[in-house]
Amino acid sequence: MPYVTVYDRGTFEVEMGKKLVLALEDNGVNILHRCGGKAKCTTCRVEILAGDFAEVTNEEKKSFEEKGIEDQLRLSCQIYVNGDIAIRPIMTVENSGLTAGPRPAE
Repeated sequence: MPYVTVYDRGTFEVEMGKKLVLALEDNGVNILHRCGGKAKCTTCRVEILAGDFAEVTNEEKKSFEEKGIEDQLRLSCQIYVNGDIAIRPIMTVENSGLTAGPRPAE
């Protein structure tokens, strides 16, 4: 099984093919996902520190363009963990003061 390393949080093992947003939440990282994992709100964005990911999805591109986000970030609701990765969450419950939002679908 692959490992996910979260900046300043540690490393945990994840089931192959699991959505990153769910892997983070299930392992105690209070990442935001205000739209429920539909790639609309961009609150689940993460900085990729290491690892291999598929190309940015059309949903991600559209959401980032609509919000004026030009960073090299990804939406954790659009990433499936298929190998070891290292990330830094951008928005969490702790640093935003918001509630996480509805749990995204598997």
